[in-house]
Amino acid sequence: MKIAKIEQFRPKVRTRLVKITTDTGIVGWGEATLEGRPKSTWAAVEEMADYLLGEDPLRIEHHWQNIYRSAFFRGGNVLMSALAGIDQALWDIAGKHYGVPAHALMGSNTRDKIGVYAHWGIRDLSEEGLEQSRERLEWLQNAGGYKAFKAGPAGKWRAHESPKRIDEFVKAAYIMREWVGDDVELFFDFHAKMTPALAIEVCNEIKGMRPGFVEEPIPQENKDSLKVVSQAVPFPIATGERLLSRWEFRELFEANAVAIIQPDVAHCGGITELKKIANMAEVYYIHVAPHCAIGPVAFSACMQVDACIPNFFMQEQVDAGLGNGLLQQDWVVRDGYIDLPTKPGLGIDIDEDAACRNVDSNAPELGGDEWFHEDGSVADW
Repeated sequence: MKIAKIEQFRPKVRTRLVKITTDTGIVGWGEATLEGRPKSTWAAVEEMADYLLGEDPLRIEHHWQNIYRSAFFRGGNVLMSALAGIDQALWDIAGKHYGVPAHALMGSNTRDKIGVYAHWGIRDLSEEGLEQSRERLEWLQNAGGYKAFKAGPAGKWRAHESPKRIDEFVKAAYIMREWVGDDVELFFDFHAKMTPALAIEVCNEIKGMRPGFVEEPIPQENKDSLKVVSQAVPFPIATGERLLSRWEFRELFEANAVAIIQPDVAHCGGITELKKIANMAEVYYIHVAPHCAIGPVAFSACMQVDACIPNFFMQEQVDAGLGNGLLQQDWVVRDGYIDLPTKPGLGIDIDEDAACRNVDSNAPELGGDEWFHEDGSVADW
């Protein structure tokens, strides 16, 4: 079996798909979406295709190593995201070739279902804003019986904010806890917008409502600063969606800087690297909650790893991840869980009429926007 064709599609905004076809007719799908840099990964996949055409798709580890190590410069968000899309597609092919889900080729399942959390929160304390939040919560509870949700402080944050700004977020957090009760997990994503001092202050203000974790309280580049935050608050700190390989995660592990890591299967080199990162984390008693805020192919790839790693915590799930019109059959959430994937490969059937097309290449992508503070200085989105 040889790789005969590699194609790319952009069927929806914030969705870049890789389709690999073999000379036996088996097709594998991957997702190489890179928020804010969509055209860069497209070019990188084209370069990788020059090497892959005519190769055996089942030599997944060999191809991963060659693509990662063959160039003088390694890593980076463009290379690792492009490699991630290809790697997912190769695992999809391998599972279909052997007639088993991809997780069966990685040691098989350590659980029978996959716990997921949805995005929901209160960002507007006005009467209208609270009503909209209540409606969203009720819809999610009725649709999937979710037992966990993630939200975050909206807008731009400076080195420090006024008591009013902080108090509004704190009030929203406590209202959320009141609404869902004590049986539901609530997570908060600070999106790396805060300084260590501000993050510690805000975290200590919300500790009474017992958050399950705070994600990216500060930027991820400085592990020592992240450890300062972790040691100053009484609940788990999580990070990792912008870390791209086991070499980058190694520093976090050795510093014991976080309790939960969140590698993204579409950015960290795919299924192959995500599982290796998770295995390394197990040694440090760190659990894994893979980041996934894009489409259903990446989400399906995440669940293949979730199924087989013993230190899995919970899977992030945005609405688009369940299908987004690209799958013949959407994933179904029941009581906060998705049944273990059992179909071959990534466990999905692609609607090719929907997937094999391209939307306007100039349409905006989340993550590519420019954000500025009132004084004109650059802000983190």
